[in-house]
Amino acid sequence: MDKKFPYKGLFIFYLVALFFRFIAVKTTLYSSIDNEYLLILLSGIGPAIGAFIAIKVTQIPLNLSLKGNYRNLFLPLMVFWGFPVILIGAVSYVQQGSFPFLLLVTVLLYGLLEEIGWRGFLQEQFKNLPKLQSVVLITVLWFVWHLNFELTASNLIFFAVLFFGTWGIGKVYSSTYSLLAVAGFHSLNNFFRNGLHGTELILIAVLLACWIGFMLWYKQKYRQEQEVWEINMNLQKAGSEKMTSGHI
Repeated sequence: MDKKFPYKGLFIFYLVALFFRFIAVKTTLYSSIDNEYLLILLSGIGPAIGAFIAIKVTQIPLNLSLKGNYRNLFLPLMVFWGFPVILIGAVSYVQQGSFPFLLLVTVLLYGLLEEIGWRGFLQEQFKNLPKLQSVVLITVLWFVWHLNFELTASNLIFFAVLFFGTWGIGKVYSSTYSLLAVAGFHSLNNFFRNGLHGTELILIAVLLACWIGFMLWYKQKYRQEQEVWEINMNLQKAGSEKMTSGHI
């Protein structure tokens, strides 16, 4: 890591992320809140707040985007958010007689709050590191953030899931730069609060197949547009870095 590496920004980001996570899961500060959906969001809000504070304080040049390099916001919103809500909600309605719309949207928003930090901010700060080193660092920071340090087999499995999730979601972000897209992938496991069984695994497989297929199709069809978008983004970042180089 060279002298220009944003140590201060990373420290601020992670300290804030840990602080809000600790309040949510290790204290009783939110015990008076009866809304379970709000509690879910509060438990995952730290990475987003940490990212925004770090960007503001250190003037790190970063352009967080919901749509990324897609043509408009509607497309990733429908594919990565609307589609899973309709699919999982419809299956739930057939099997259980209920359509958990609010829960599904809350899970997606929770994923978005986390992904603003882990991919939108942290992955961008580690982008010049060797790929494996970046994945391992993000995995460790992500694991520690959950504040669950029990030496159990389930925790080891969870660490492995985070490692492959960091690699896979990171690939999605590098391909789309869309926070809506990575929030969708992040939420795959969180959609199913009662564990993963036959139906749940089939739904995950269907979503993954549709999403990956869509991404490959879109990249092939609009490759030139995506390349122009990335060039413009790099030029904007280079300009911002020159203007703020004294603050980093």
